[in-house]
This record gives sequence, structure tokens and C-alpha cells, in this order.
Amino acid sequence: MISEQAKGLRLLLLAVTLFGGVWPVSKHALRDATPVWLATSRAGLAMCSALVVLALMRRLRWPSRADWPTIAIVGSLQLAGFFLLAHLALPLVGAGRTAILSNVTLMWLIPLSMLLLAEQISPMRWGATAVATLGVIIMTGPWAFDWNAPGALLGHVFLLGSALSWSIAIVVVRRWPPVTPVVQLLPWSFGLAAVLLAIAAMLREPQGGIGPGAFWQAAFVGLVAAPLGTWAVIESGRRLNAVVASVGFLLVPVLGLALAWVWLDEPLGWDIILGGICIMASVVMAARG
Repeated sequence: MISEQAKGLRLLLLAVTLFGGVWPVSKHALRDATPVWLATSRAGLAMCSALVVLALMRRLRWPSRADWPTIAIVGSLQLAGFFLLAHLALPLVGAGRTAILSNVTLMWLIPLSMLLLAEQISPMRWGATAVATLGVIIMTGPWAFDWNAPGALLGHVFLLGSALSWSIAIVVVRRWPPVTPVVQLLPWSFGLAAVLLAIAAMLREPQGGIGPGAFWQAAFVGLVAAPLGTWAVIESGRRLNAVVASVGFLLVPVLGLALAWVWLDEPLGWDIILGGICIMASVVMAARG
């Protein structure tokens, strides 16, 4: 009989594998796709996949009125806002940097929790915020940019904005939790995100789209990684100690960075390595604090 912890570790490994591959695969897809349409397909396909999975599990339900505020926040900020800004950054910033900087929610989450939730923040967690901020500074300092590359600075701003959008959604949902488990609200949240992203794509990329060369990447990210990875994160969190889950999830940017280096030939500079170590160390500190 497999223990709950063993099941949790398997689910965590599944989530790490899926999410770690998202940004290198998405970067590769941009050879035959435009960023915002790629983000739109990610949300739309994830909605379809989540609907099918929940239907097979017999957990598909129409949301109650009390759930719609959560759907609105998750769909607009945690999904649409995060996808939009991260995908806009992807052509300007390497997939490895995207995998790391899009995960700096901790830098925003701790001060937001104090301001909006009136939480008492321990000195260890303030230290974690400082270490995460140091990691961002190292990765976005003047030495980190090819100043001849258009949009490099803007790309980093987009990534920090994507993490902020995700963090605000987390804090709001913690302040006003839904009646229904979040996993059952995923199809509706992804659906709202798809509508918002489609509007943004039509406005920003009227001549854009997704070519045949990017079909398999879009299918992997939208049909597999987004819904199954999200489900695996939620279910592993139910079975594992919070520290184990937090530290284990650090493998997501590590895997993304490794894939970008091996598959996309992105360089591993000292700033990426040192900044990434600081950001990952900050999560360990926060989990212990």
C-alpha cells in the first residue's frame, strides 16, 4: 500500500516535470507562434482539458454564486495577467530567466500578506524576502543585459509584474476563500483567462497566431502541463508537509534552466546561477520561518 507521503512525492515530481518544461517548450514554440496567441491557446486548451478531467472524476459542477469572485480573481490575475506578462517577456528574455523570475512570488507575497491580511511576518521570512530581492537584483543588474538587445529591460519588468499578478491573486483568495475546492473551479478560471487573453491578442497581435510548427508545443502546454500540473500541485500540497512541498517545488526553475541550457543553448552566466540560488534559498528560508 503506497503511503500518502509517497503519493504526494510522486505528484510533486509530476508537477515539477510538467512546469519545468513549460518555458523552454514555449520559447521553442515562438519560432512559429506569436506570444499572446500562444498564451491564449494555453488558457483555452487548459480549460478544455480541465473540463474533461473533472467530468471523468465526476467532480464537474457549475460554480455557486459565492465561487465567482474567486474565479474572477484567479482567472484575471493568477492566469490571464500572469500568462500575458510572462509570454510577452519570453521573446525578450531567455527561457531560463523566465523560469526563475516568474517564480519570485515570495518577494511580493510576504509584504502583501502583512499589508492586506495583517499577518505577523517572522524575522526569518523578512530575511527570505531580502534574499529573494537580492537574487532579482543580481539577475536584473546592469551586467545582466545586452544593452544592444531591444526590450531586455522591459522583459524583466514584465516578469516581475507577472509574479506580482500571481501574488495578488494568492493573497485575495486567502482573504476570501471559495466555498468550492479551487481544483473544481479551474475550468471556469481558465475559461475567463482565455477570453481576456483572446481580447488582448486581437488588440496586440491582429496578424498573429499559431503556425503548424508550434502545434505540438501548444498542445503540451495547454492540454497537459497547465491543467495536470496545477492539479498535481494542489493534490501534492494536501499530502506533503509544507516545507517539503515548498522546497521540492524549487526544482521547477532548476529544470527549466537546465532545459534552456541543454535544448535551447542559452548561456548560463554567473548572474543567472547566483541569482537563482538566492531566489531558491529564499523559499527554503520562508518555509522554515
